[in-house]
Amino acid sequence: MPTQLAIVNGRAPVTAMPSTPAPTTQTTGGMVDVSVTANGGRIAGLHAPSGLPPTALTTLDAEGYTVLPGFVDVHIHGSDGVDVMDASPAGLATLASFLATHGVTSFLATTMTAPHDAIRNAVAAVATYMANPSAGARILGVHVEGPYISPHFPGAQPASLIRPPNLTEFAELLAAGPVRMITLAPEAPGAHALIRAAVAVGITVALGHTNASYEECQAASALGVRQATHTYNAMRGLHHREPGALGAVLSNDALYAQLIADFVHVHPAGIQILARCKGVERMVLITDAMRAAGLGPGDYELGGQPVKVADGECRLADGVLAGSILTMDQALRNFIAATGLSLAEAWPVSSRTPAHSIGFGAEVGTLTPGAYADLVLLDARLQVVATVVAGEIVYLRDAERKTQTMMTA
Repeated sequence: MPTQLAIVNGRAPVTAMPSTPAPTTQTTGGMVDVSVTANGGRIAGLHAPSGLPPTALTTLDAEGYTVLPGFVDVHIHGSDGVDVMDASPAGLATLASFLATHGVTSFLATTMTAPHDAIRNAVAAVATYMANPSAGARILGVHVEGPYISPHFPGAQPASLIRPPNLTEFAELLAAGPVRMITLAPEAPGAHALIRAAVAVGITVALGHTNASYEECQAASALGVRQATHTYNAMRGLHHREPGALGAVLSNDALYAQLIADFVHVHPAGIQILARCKGVERMVLITDAMRAAGLGPGDYELGGQPVKVADGECRLADGVLAGSILTMDQALRNFIAATGLSLAEAWPVSSRTPAHSIGFGAEVGTLTPGAYADLVLLDARLQVVATVVAGEIVYLRDAERKTQTMMTA
């Protein structure tokens, strides 16, 4: 029987695979010639071009393209007119389809500070969608950002709705749907109990929107906090006599550092500093995108608050940044530009590291046989030309590169 999909004659980072496909494969600049086959939604094999796979039902010519594990966005509120807080399965389908056009194959639908029922409804809508998903990026679950954050660093979260950690509310969110991550301020009264409860059931806990001291962050890390939400933004900064939350993130190897690499939230030099401190194995590119992403400048809404989008920035009426209109492919291009790393060096920040940061490293973010066949093809300008989710082509820029084989009984 033929394989379901073969992506032939591409190039991939050596470090994206468990081993090179064959001893004779040509390796240059950290990249290797490779063809990838998929069956049953999983990667079936990696092949050197000289040992092309047998006939496939669908073949995608990747000549001149780079094959990477699909992008994984663990912090995104919306795009293309959709917000996760709309609590609409149909809206989530629109979002999943849009993200695939920018190389995203998996993401966490992210909520924000709101009344408890509104957050619970959003989580429940994700559960409904995941039971019957459409073509597009795969939702891995929900990232609950807030409401248990610091009023000193609300960012664009509605400050009037911030409240102390509540175990009863948290249990109701878990019952409503697949919560996979929660962002909270670890210094808030009751935060330690919630951290323990979340860690006990395998939920990733991130510190964010926090006024925590260096010592408070280290104590939270000891309890199991493993990630920092949009590093630099909405957290106590670094001082040489009080390192603050930022100092804890920069110096604690147990903490993954999320980064909005849009050159608005963080200066390119800040990106370079973070990369030098954390390395690509502890940096997680995110978009923190809101519903205006993919649309144009104008007036939008986030958490019931008016947002003006202009000159690539999203701001509340008081000038506070309110998410972004960033996409993951642009984030990777920006990261490479800021750090000077090559694609072969930088690629993990957009897929492998995010996947590992939320416990999905064996399933997504890798070109390992048996993992999900979630792939993105990039051209020489690092523009997305094709996106594959579970072995199905969900976005294709150049249709002539795809061929199909008709099978007869």
